[in-house]
Amino acid sequence: MSDRTTVPEQLFLLGNLGTMITYAAITVAVAVPVARAGQLRSNRLAVATALIFATAAVGHGLQTWLALTHPGILGRAVETGWVWALAWWNLVTGLAGAYYWSVRHNSRTAPGLIYADPHRQQVLDEADTHRATLHAVVEHTDDAIIGVDLNGTVTAWNGGAERLFGWTAAEVIGQPDPIGTDDQRRVIERIALGERGVSYEDRRWAKDGSPVDLSMTVAAIRDRSGRLTGLSAVARDVTAVKEAAERQKVVEERTHQAQRMESLGQLAGGVAHDFNNILAIIVNYTDFAAEEAAGQKALEADLKHVRIAADRAINLTRQLLTFTRGDTIQPQDVDLNAAVAEVHAMLARTIGEHINLIEVPSATPPVVHADPGQIQQVLLNLAINARDAMPDGGTLVLEADLADLDGGELDMQPPLPAGTYARLLVSDTGEGMTPDVVARIFEPFYTTKPRGQGTGLGLATVYGIVAEAGGSLNVYSEPGVGTTFRIYLPLVTAPSGALPAALRQDAAPHGDGRTILVVEDEPALASVVSRILTNGGYHVLTATGGTEAMALFTQHDCDVLLTDVIMPGMSGRRLADLLHAARPTLPVLFMSGYSNGLLGTTNVLDGDIAFIEKPFTANELLHKIAALLPTKLKTP
Repeated sequence: MSDRTTVPEQLFLLGNLGTMITYAAITVAVAVPVARAGQLRSNRLAVATALIFATAAVGHGLQTWLALTHPGILGRAVETGWVWALAWWNLVTGLAGAYYWSVRHNSRTAPGLIYADPHRQQVLDEADTHRATLHAVVEHTDDAIIGVDLNGTVTAWNGGAERLFGWTAAEVIGQPDPIGTDDQRRVIERIALGERGVSYEDRRWAKDGSPVDLSMTVAAIRDRSGRLTGLSAVARDVTAVKEAAERQKVVEERTHQAQRMESLGQLAGGVAHDFNNILAIIVNYTDFAAEEAAGQKALEADLKHVRIAADRAINLTRQLLTFTRGDTIQPQDVDLNAAVAEVHAMLARTIGEHINLIEVPSATPPVVHADPGQIQQVLLNLAINARDAMPDGGTLVLEADLADLDGGELDMQPPLPAGTYARLLVSDTGEGMTPDVVARIFEPFYTTKPRGQGTGLGLATVYGIVAEAGGSLNVYSEPGVGTTFRIYLPLVTAPSGALPAALRQDAAPHGDGRTILVVEDEPALASVVSRILTNGGYHVLTATGGTEAMALFTQHDCDVLLTDVIMPGMSGRRLADLLHAARPTLPVLFMSGYSNGLLGTTNVLDGDIAFIEKPFTANELLHKIAALLPTKLKTP
């Protein structure tokens, strides 16, 4: 340095030189990696940063050069005009700084990051893509994904939840969980105790009141410190899956029953044939002995008892052969009206005064091809069982009519294809049977009667006769209420004249979104009815009893009430009376597994009510419902 520079100027020069070198180094540190990454045009933030430090370095370099080449100029800067040059350069530096901050404000680079490393940026982009994909999956999945805090307030509600339950996210977020139950608190407690997740099945109700069967998986939501802050629930609609599983179970049980009956029939047939050979020997040798014992009163009496017992055994084997379709039959055209009238006349003389015996013939005579003696035996066996089930008296109804089957009935033994059939019904108001008894009543030698009062072959014989004639049976029974047997037999020819309303095949009118309140205490049947009506264009509310039905009616109202007649707690007739008190014009359709003839004669229902008998087809039900609604809904 020149001797002409003062000590303060020397210190200034050294500081200025150090600052220049520092700014230049920063410029190189920023610009070089950006240039190597090929980002000089794309990474404007890094370029703006480099410009600031470059201009600052040039400014300090200029000051140093001036001080070294023009001693004393710092003191004369104002006089010589160099200060204005420095001021203009500081303006350039300020503009570079302004450019930097504008770019920095709009930059997507992470806070504090000047140089966007390509690998890091790729990771950030992949994370953004992953988050976007995850959001799309969560939003568009059919499963409902719901978040709630520890107070049960909804914090998340995806599109699947909107579609499944009917509430939008805007309606529920920040509000109490609309599908929450008392179980929710217990689930929170279990997860708080350390369980990673809880899975279970439950039934919830949508916004419109319709039930939804769900498979729920609930897990914890925790903050960064591990503290439990809420729950996440994934709910899947398993209504259709459960219906399919229940239907498959019934089909499998029906198949196993048919196989069991087949094997039992083969066993019983073999026993009957072999036993007949033994009985032939016993009977003939008994007759021989009776001839030899002529005049010996005591011996003759003993042999007579043996002969009577042998005759009873012969009758049993005949029933076994009938059950196994091994007996000789003589089929012919039989009018079931005439068969019912004949059995009615026979029973009227013998069944007892404590039984109210009623005959209900078909308006259109149903003709079948079967052995008339066997048809009579079927009616007598069922009537005798009904009498025994009513020791203190009751009502026994014999009916004949026509019925239409769609081929999908699950409670037919054996199953039948779709078509129109003749039908016999034998209904009683007796003790009824439990489901486990109903499942076995057609097995040979199975009886619920006391020892010595039943062989267990009566209903097995009925099954054999009906199956041999190409028909099927259906049993509906409730303990303490009564039993209805239905026998379906193929018609010889389609009956002349118009078919009954229940057999109409024309398409039923569309429901136009009308609301139907279905009350049925059997969940599987309620689900079937709900599906039929929903497919028919109706909006369905489902209840399992009278109390629940009244609550749904209060919340949602309805256009038609479809209710079972006999239910625990509150009968269908009582429910209809209560709802009519609120709305006298409400149309009501009653349904029951018992025949209309039986319900009418026992004063359970009046004769002029709208009634449909189980099992019914989808077409029958839709026509019955349409008949109760205003005329504008009945135009196809």
